[in-house]
Amino acid sequence: MSAPVPFRLQVPDDAIADLRERLARTRLPETPPGEPWVTGTDTAFLRDALAHWKDRFDWRAHEARLNAFPQSRVALSGIELHYLHVPGVRTPGGPEPLPLLLSHGWPGSVFEFLDVIPKLTDPARFGGDPADAFTVVAPSLPGYGLSFAPGQPRFAVDDIARTFHALMTDVLGIRRYGAQGGDWGSFVTSILGAEYPDAVAGIHLNMLPLRRDPAIVANPTPEERRWLEELALFMKEETGYQWIQGTRPQTLAFGLTDSPAGLAAWILEKFQRWTDNDGDPRSAVPLETMLANISLYWFTGAIGSSFWPYYARMHGPWPIRDGSIGVPAGYLQCPKEILRPPRSLAERVYTDLRRWTVSPRGGHFAALEQPDLLVDEVRAFFRPLRAG
Repeated sequence: MSAPVPFRLQVPDDAIADLRERLARTRLPETPPGEPWVTGTDTAFLRDALAHWKDRFDWRAHEARLNAFPQSRVALSGIELHYLHVPGVRTPGGPEPLPLLLSHGWPGSVFEFLDVIPKLTDPARFGGDPADAFTVVAPSLPGYGLSFAPGQPRFAVDDIARTFHALMTDVLGIRRYGAQGGDWGSFVTSILGAEYPDAVAGIHLNMLPLRRDPAIVANPTPEERRWLEELALFMKEETGYQWIQGTRPQTLAFGLTDSPAGLAAWILEKFQRWTDNDGDPRSAVPLETMLANISLYWFTGAIGSSFWPYYARMHGPWPIRDGSIGVPAGYLQCPKEILRPPRSLAERVYTDLRRWTVSPRGGHFAALEQPDLLVDEVRAFFRPLRAG
């Protein structure tokens, strides 16, 4: 196995200039009738966001923020896998920081974790207990951002889980670790718990990857009936992106790889629909942060490959079986998560569900929207699991 190579991101100046030139030539569609955002990304919002991206957005500042963390690439599973590896701060006489694998999802990236990593690795600096320190490993999902190169193999979520486990154990020499994730990261994290229970101390999720099938519920309780109503609305109004990304991802990739305006519209809609906002996604996540995430997709050309987990999911079996996960599990339920399954359904899959916290705020992007709340939950869940 080849050794990891330290990595530092530096997008060429001409790529930044090309982006601005393309943005200057944007042609927007007319505004349809009806309320903003109902039929898709609001035209007025997008116009303002694109103007900011072209004239005021400072990519170098976000690039420097990422580069402030130690990063590497390593040849693994046929690709060059990118990851952040940030050692935890150990106090004299204190316990060793617990290794923690963070897995993002779509349309996310490692930019999601930049606020939470320092709080996880050095809790004392933020008023926390130094005994709660983690050593954080945060990879870019294969096919996403800095773990993408043209022509490389495509990965389903179970392939990603196996690759991440190999990163932790074979590359980094970590024998026991915790894992946390949302979106596709919740699938990856759950599969790790199912397949590697001897190595995974516990898993924490901020999205539950449960089958979205009304047939799994007979004689529903009130909570299950509420979930069925949410599910019916979600399947009717919110799954268009899944169907195109899961059936004809290449066709969509042509437009989003060539047009930064199209890429921004596709991703900004998810920030609006999936965050706990007042109608404007900027009330949940700063525009600069959203654009940094979108820019990483743009500069790496990885949007098409990022669709592959959807294609694999729609053309294969559901990857997580009932009763398959026996490691300790915790869950943070945010009120604006895309779906909020009841505990009764979660317990069919996670047989040692030790923590279930219902948050008063937050949405799908918990690490961006409510970093302190997520950090507190992760600390509390893993605290009794550190020894062993």
